[in-house]
Amino acid sequence: MSHRLTEFSSSSGCGAKIGPGVLSQVVRALPNFQADNLLVGFDTSDDACAYDLGDGRVLIQTVDFFPPMFDDPFLFGQVAAANALSDVWAMGGEPVLALNLLCFPTCLELEQVRDILAGGHAKAAEAGVTVAGGHSIEDASPKYGLCVTGFGQKDKLWTNAGARPGDALVLTKPLGTGILVTAHGAGLLESGDFTKLTAIMSALNGPAKQKAENYHIHACTDITGFGLMGHCRELAEASGVTVRILSQAVPYQPAAPELARMGLIPAGAYRNREFLEGKARTDPALPLWLEDILYDPQTSGGLLFALPRQEAETLPWPIIGYAAERGSFPVIVEA
Repeated sequence: MSHRLTEFSSSSGCGAKIGPGVLSQVVRALPNFQADNLLVGFDTSDDACAYDLGDGRVLIQTVDFFPPMFDDPFLFGQVAAANALSDVWAMGGEPVLALNLLCFPTCLELEQVRDILAGGHAKAAEAGVTVAGGHSIEDASPKYGLCVTGFGQKDKLWTNAGARPGDALVLTKPLGTGILVTAHGAGLLESGDFTKLTAIMSALNGPAKQKAENYHIHACTDITGFGLMGHCRELAEASGVTVRILSQAVPYQPAAPELARMGLIPAGAYRNREFLEGKARTDPALPLWLEDILYDPQTSGGLLFALPRQEAETLPWPIIGYAAERGSFPVIVEA
């Protein structure tokens, strides 16, 4: 008898991330390792680390894995791989090599385990990435992801820290994945909305990165477990700016507002909101459902670019805000 993948986990996808409040306390206590060739470490909350190879190239490395949000093992593998690969693109690099990270209970059928790996391999192959092995352990909850290595150019490296006052902020995928995954788990998501959801979550961010690299990108991050609000705060803090979000311009999946009104909010959204108390200001006129979407943890979300407004207006994605001189709050949301 096949087990449902999601029956083993209390949380799923990037919503399973340790909350930003707890994580910041843990990381704060760690020594900040210094090395001449380490260009980007964990101090600016970037998506990956970057190491100067000394010849104009940069090695970019990341790791990402999480428990399943869907019972379909192949789909789970696809989304987990797409999410892990995104971190290299968010730094302006190209992924080339990956290693599997796999945890699974022995009661899972081996066919399910193989399908998880097959889904990850399919997305890696789509990205032109070689999966060269990996590591697996027995665990009570299934988990899957990738350790990814890529390369970029030192003079074209994107980080959280480069946004400038006046920059426009562009978002490449709609929000709402956490809310829709929660609704799906409760049996309340329509089949058509589920199809749209899985298409968005399994879509690679490589094509968006490749389109944007012809522009003057000052900063970039991908939107994952800390939600749009949390990742905007990281970008604002690292860049020394205030991010002003234009809530009416933020794209979200069509089913998200009604589901949010129904209270189908993942636990990670509440952790994100709690952490940003005192660090973000939202217009009192903002409806609660829209605020919930802004805090919603995303799995395999889109890229957020900061670049000159004139250039941003020629990109095919919406401008959802802008960077301003640093004020009293890192993030301000306008109704």
